Amino acid sequence: MIRASLTLAGLVAALASPALAQDAAPRGDWAFGLGAATDNKSKDVSKSEGNPYVWGLAEWTSADGAFYAGPAFETVRSNGSELEAAVFAGWRPQVMGFDLDLNVEHKWLIDADPGTDDDAFEFTADVMRSIGPVEGRLRVQYTPDSTGSREAWTWTEARVSWDQTPTLAWSASIGEREQEVGVDYMGWNVGATWRLSDRFELDGRWHDSDVDGPMPVGDDETYEGRFVIGLSAYF
Repeated sequence: MIRASLTLAGLVAALASPALAQDAAPRGDWAFGLGAATDNKSKDVSKSEGNPYVWGLAEWTSADGAFYAGPAFETVRSNGSELEAAVFAGWRPQVMGFDLDLNVEHKWLIDADPGTDDDAFEFTADVMRSIGPVEGRLRVQYTPDSTGSREAWTWTEARVSWDQTPTLAWSASIGEREQEVGVDYMGWNVGATWRLSDRFELDGRWHDSDVDGPMPVGDDETYEGRFVIGLSAYF
């Protein structure tokens, strides 16, 4: 889909400095995204207990396109919270014909239940390569201490996409999540993204996992397979 650290602090400070603002060097651009979907599927499991959700972000990108940072939010159903806020920063270099995307994100659960571990750092590394209309991506994500009762986890995912036309792309992915506290599982999804205009995209996708049997209380909708429709706008 066309989708805090010391690095982020440095970027924010640079943007806020009047002295630097007067320099002749280009300072980059801002872009914004808003969207909604019938379920908040992340790593092929639901973060909204099967309910619809909305999301938004603002992203600053450096003039050379290599560095980016910004805030984001999404609605969730987690530990008494219905809103997750985040700040992120990343670097997109090219190495030996491969596109890399390395980023760190700090997330907070807003108004979570008292005593809840309501924040977490999440680190992501993507390696991508395109051959004509086909793109492959390998993703590794890690957190040393997740929100709520979950602790460290690692998510490893392989994804392939094919641009059938300039406005229609098909994609599929499969991943595995290993958690210190929580269910280890494999998840997958397959679907299509339609570019409705320069600003709007529509995505339809089936998400599922290999988790079967009775779930803990409150998790009945988390691992259930579901077809999700999402609309995104970028400007």
